[in-house]
Amino acid sequence: MINRITSDPTICHGKPCIRGLRYPVESVLEWLAGGMTIEEILADYADLERDDILAALAYAARLAHVNRAEPLSA
Repeated sequence: MINRITSDPTICHGKPCIRGLRYPVESVLEWLAGGMTIEEILADYADLERDDILAALAYAARLAHVNRAEPLSA
């Protein structure tokens, strides 16, 4: 599923996006973190697919793998 995440310097300044579309992974994650459901996102953005949302979550989970966690400062 991670192959749905692409990075192209000519699209969204090279940020990781969904399938080369202009939907940065960070936007999808922000929508989810803000309380939108997958169904609501799909209703608002017809060119996205459920697997795109799941790929964004998998991408974020992979980035969260760290060897050591430091406390976040305010």
